[in-house]
Amino acid sequence: MIQVIAGNKGSGKTKRLIDMANEALKSEHGVIAFIDDDKRYIYDLRHEIRFVDASEYTAVKGCEADVFFGFISGMLAVNFDLTLICVDAFLKLCKKTPLAEMEGFFTRLSALSESSKCSFIINISCDTEELPEFVKPYVI
Repeated sequence: MIQVIAGNKGSGKTKRLIDMANEALKSEHGVIAFIDDDKRYIYDLRHEIRFVDASEYTAVKGCEADVFFGFISGMLAVNFDLTLICVDAFLKLCKKTPLAEMEGFFTRLSALSESSKCSFIINISCDTEELPEFVKPYVI
């Protein structure tokens, strides 16, 4: 399952994502990972959540969507216990690929979610009115 939290900068998306990750500890029976573009929110998350600072991996920092998909796939390949991956600052992480060109990414991510039994919550800094049609079904 993919869920998208969309909204303009300063609308509370990150706080909502952090709250959802922390709350998920009560119901998830596997590992939860939180991917961000820096360490800014590391202390807002409960210690049981695996924090991943993508800026530490030069291939991922500001990459194309295909590279980021490979990064997520690699995480799942080495840890079968991942059941939830939260992604903050998604458009910053994949800034080399415009959101309008990411339909294939979301299609592959949906298939990966089904095959791995891992859910994804993604923050997208974009007004919900301006989201591409292929993203709108995922908005919560």
